[in-house]
Amino acid sequence: MFSDKHKAAGVCYPQGFTAAGVRAGIKKNGNLDVAVIYTQKEAAVAGVFTKNLVAAAPVHLSKIVVGTGTAHAVVANAGCANACTGEQGIRDAEAMATITANELSCRQDDVIVASTGLIGSNIPMDKMTSGIKDAVKNLSREGSVNAGNAIITTDTYSKACATEVTIGGVEVRFGAIAKGSGMIRPDMATMLCFITTDADIDQKLLQEALRDATEVSFNCMTVDGDMSTNDSVVVLANGAAGNKKIVDKSADYQTFYETLKTICIELAKRIAADGEGASKFLTINVTGAESFADAKKVGMSVANSFLVKTALFGQDPNWGRTICAVGYSGVKLVPEKISIKFGDILTYAQGCGVKFDVEAMKKVLAAHDVTIDIDLNLGNDSATVWSCDTNYASVKLNADYTT
Repeated sequence: MFSDKHKAAGVCYPQGFTAAGVRAGIKKNGNLDVAVIYTQKEAAVAGVFTKNLVAAAPVHLSKIVVGTGTAHAVVANAGCANACTGEQGIRDAEAMATITANELSCRQDDVIVASTGLIGSNIPMDKMTSGIKDAVKNLSREGSVNAGNAIITTDTYSKACATEVTIGGVEVRFGAIAKGSGMIRPDMATMLCFITTDADIDQKLLQEALRDATEVSFNCMTVDGDMSTNDSVVVLANGAAGNKKIVDKSADYQTFYETLKTICIELAKRIAADGEGASKFLTINVTGAESFADAKKVGMSVANSFLVKTALFGQDPNWGRTICAVGYSGVKLVPEKISIKFGDILTYAQGCGVKFDVEAMKKVLAAHDVTIDIDLNLGNDSATVWSCDTNYASVKLNADYTT
């Protein structure tokens, strides 16, 4: 579905969007660290944010912008989270919006603000000011790659995608950039995700579509079990495609939603696979649950298990750790009904371990992508969760994060 040809276009693939990423000196390593995304044509805006009660200043400000229903721009930085920074943090986030608005000749409440990086430090506003002005001067249709690179922190690469679908006989485009590698758990992560589309859609429907898509994507991934202070997923829809406006849950809405969901799932998988220090990508499929919530809870219990994640790194077929994590998930279970497979190899059924081909199992666990299938055999609902291993590199990276 995603075009490598248009991947670099990212958030600039839809009509009417420009972007830029510049060096402002906020990141210690001197890399790109300030990004701006802009649409001159007013866009409907939707956002989903962290559920952490200790939310960063930009999150509070961006919620207000989403509440207005429209926006023209996103300004984001890496290298400083602007979290746990008190009233000064709020003033700095507001200043980011004001400076961006002045440069773009729009209102302050037209600007989404996002930050990522170390918690507890204040933004160097002299550098931020010059960075924003520089980014606005460099806005272009080719700016998505730099914008994507300007928001990453411990990521090994910037996540981006672009695609198009036909809605009401009109080509509608979608583009996205995202970052996220550590402090990743349900209810998003230390992640920023910006999605653009030239579809014309009612703002309330856009918000509903994003909320539902997030629940089965970003809220179904985990790397280290820690919920960030800065999670933000934002969609801007400027209507430049000229499709008949989507105002109800018609077939056009379903096409829009499925496309948005697919983008969110793809980016969630890339973020989980790029977990800090990760050498394995883990997919956990939970079926036979009485509800989606139960299936997700079981999947997350396994995905967040330190013992499961270290066994994955060691390529150890320790299915006992998996059934243990299923058992303490808090979901109603019948152990004798549960079955567990690593790849296509059955390891647990009818309340007991199952003998398996050790050599075949070695091949399954040696792969970069590993799948665990868990069938609860209690109902018809299911969920998929994405995660990664925990290894020496991830421990080292996080042990030295501020030093």
